[in-house]
Amino acid sequence: MASAFFVSIQQTARSIATRASLVSSNTALRSVAGARVAWRDACCHQSLASNDVLRTYTTSSAIQKKAWDPSLEQYKYWNREESKKGEASYVLDMSPESIQKEARILCLAAEDDAANAPLTQGPLPFGSKLLSTGITPESFDTSSIKEQNPNVLFVSPSCPHARNQLPKVLNLFPTIEWIHVRSAGIDFLESPDLPTALNARPNLVMTNAKGQFSSSLAEYVMMACSYFAKDIPRLLRQKREKVWHDFDIMELRGKTMGIVGYGDIGRAAAKLASVYGMKVIALRRNPAKSEFDPICDEVFGTGKEALQTLMSKSDYVVCSAPSTVETRGMVNAAAFEASKENQVFINLGRGPVVDEEALLESLKNGRLRGAALDVFATEPLPPDHEFWDMENVLISPHNMDKTATFMHEASEFFVNENLPRFILGDTLLNPVDASLGY
Repeated sequence: MASAFFVSIQQTARSIATRASLVSSNTALRSVAGARVAWRDACCHQSLASNDVLRTYTTSSAIQKKAWDPSLEQYKYWNREESKKGEASYVLDMSPESIQKEARILCLAAEDDAANAPLTQGPLPFGSKLLSTGITPESFDTSSIKEQNPNVLFVSPSCPHARNQLPKVLNLFPTIEWIHVRSAGIDFLESPDLPTALNARPNLVMTNAKGQFSSSLAEYVMMACSYFAKDIPRLLRQKREKVWHDFDIMELRGKTMGIVGYGDIGRAAAKLASVYGMKVIALRRNPAKSEFDPICDEVFGTGKEALQTLMSKSDYVVCSAPSTVETRGMVNAAAFEASKENQVFINLGRGPVVDEEALLESLKNGRLRGAALDVFATEPLPPDHEFWDMENVLISPHNMDKTATFMHEASEFFVNENLPRFILGDTLLNPVDASLGY
């Protein structure tokens, strides 16, 4: 009887979706949403009738294969401008029998973190459940949660001392299969204990929010380039002094942008630079991945010689590399000494990647025309730092990706894109190699 009941509900949902395809897309979306609510309500009713606390899903022999199009595995990383949205959610809504496993989630975050609302306030995908939210293992009702076998851990930067708490949570709950980090960078999780905890679980998967913040940072890059090309400091000074003196400005067209760390942020900057008519060269660990990239004119591997070559050819250098053991201090005095005359240096990745003393000296001796810095080795930047008093340094307080909704959107990515994939048993987007730091 229960089986016939669920089949009937599924047929109703599909019928609604079929009729919806004949009308406008907005109406279709509303109809699909209605089908999803009907299905959930029905399942809730059936569950209550049978006194089940949490439904257990099994797969029939007819759907042992991948729950949806396996060709989508090629889309390994997410980009909010280019990636197709909601495909896994749609499959989950329309074919609930495709569920391969339940998602039982722990949230390692401050309880008042409003950006986590898509997770903490829902609605969550069918087949998922948030068990608890807290900032330490002691925040959770350990005995009760262990009985529910949590298998997903969502980690937010709002968790104080997250690097200390993460290994403890992993050791306490050995059933966790997947860690999702709400930010793109995972350096705030680095600790001596983390490798041991991860090595003990070789099948543990970690993902992040890569691709959520790239477009706003790319806009900042072009603003920073124009800031120096059009000599905005002089314009502001002349306005302040009420002086009308014209002067020559520079074009970005025909200039070369060098990108240190050609990941999603670097490529987003490259896309805009190419529209401006700039040549793009890049440095990345695996240059073969960009061999056929239409917007990257030349790509180098990692290493001191490659970095110095890029510095010597670039009018504008964008540093978007993550902070790892290998990259810290990578852009050093030798790199700045190799830089092209009148170069502008832009850092939006992580402060520790750059030797700030060497950068300061290059700004003072005129080797560099200027610098735009959104990240620093010490944050907040100390009030007595020389950068504050330098007219050729544009300073922003690590907020050039901080839109009003940016972290909320990062949580939506987890709920709407990766969580359905986990439930369907399919490849997760944005895998992270914790040993590399990105």
